[in-house]
Amino acid sequence: MENKSHPFFVKLQNPVNQGLMLLTAVLVFNIGAKAFSLSGMDVEQRFPWTIAASFVLFFSAMNSVMSIFTKNLDSYWTRSILSFVGLAGISALLAKLFSQMSMDEAGSYKWIFIVLTFGYLIFLFILSALRRIVDFAQREEWNQPKLRQKRRR
Repeated sequence: MENKSHPFFVKLQNPVNQGLMLLTAVLVFNIGAKAFSLSGMDVEQRFPWTIAASFVLFFSAMNSVMSIFTKNLDSYWTRSILSFVGLAGISALLAKLFSQMSMDEAGSYKWIFIVLTFGYLIFLFILSALRRIVDFAQREEWNQPKLRQKRRR
């Protein structure tokens, strides 16, 4: 059966593309929040940290689910983890620039990023384990079970 996926979906299967797309979204949301703040709206100073954490969480969920569709899981893991580190680091840097607050000054965001990192690794592990189990089950040859006759006493 030939795989006729939409070109956007094919590009989305690459973890680097996922990270770049979400990094762009982080930048757009931060610029939007700054514009709202400059126009007189009340925007919390820690809001860029919320944006960064939200998109890191979105990446971890999306990236883990997309790992199901990849052919080479080991290569995907390497690119995924590097993309996650890049996204988390650059979005934290953008949050610091836009909020003028360090991660420690922003409150509990340091712990939020730690929990997101461990949650991402757990998501990735669970879905890759499920994928390996399904791949193993599909490769196994299943024979019809032998019917047993009941003993009569």
